[in-house]
Amino acid sequence: GLAVISLALIVLVLYSRYRSMRLVSIILLNIPLALVGSVLALALFELPLSVASLVGFITLAGISVRNGILKISHYINLVAHEGEPFGDAMIVRGSLERLAPVLMTALGAALALIPLMLGGQAPGKEILHPVAVVIFGGLISATLLDTLLTPVLFRRYGARPTAKLLAHHAQGTRF
Repeated sequence: GLAVISLALIVLVLYSRYRSMRLVSIILLNIPLALVGSVLALALFELPLSVASLVGFITLAGISVRNGILKISHYINLVAHEGEPFGDAMIVRGSLERLAPVLMTALGAALALIPLMLGGQAPGKEILHPVAVVIFGGLISATLLDTLLTPVLFRRYGARPTAKLLAHHAQGTRF
């Protein structure tokens, strides 16, 4: 019901920005990459799926999609505004330039979650504990897998959508 409507709206917003289902798919692929770590973390901590953990999944989905958006947008900006030709050098440059901000954000969030993860039995933390476990586990997997997979997928599938997007914006609309 509402989850399908929400996903459709997310796809619509991303498509309106990138005008390519390929780029939207690369960005949304970050969600299952994040789920890998969060499900493993729930299993490791022997926590059931609960409303609290679902809140963590929703938060994690937003964080992981944001990382994909930042990386894809940076690749496109390198081509559009800095004259980088689409290719391996641009992908490497864009990935390296986004690596520190992504790692620092993930590290900062992960460190902030450690007290909630380790103090899960303390009174008042029974709701926050599963949220922290889900986000922590997902941040690890999403950050690692996004760092490896998004550049490869963008290199393989991003050339044509990037060229079409830039041509569209060259016709009078600003990117």
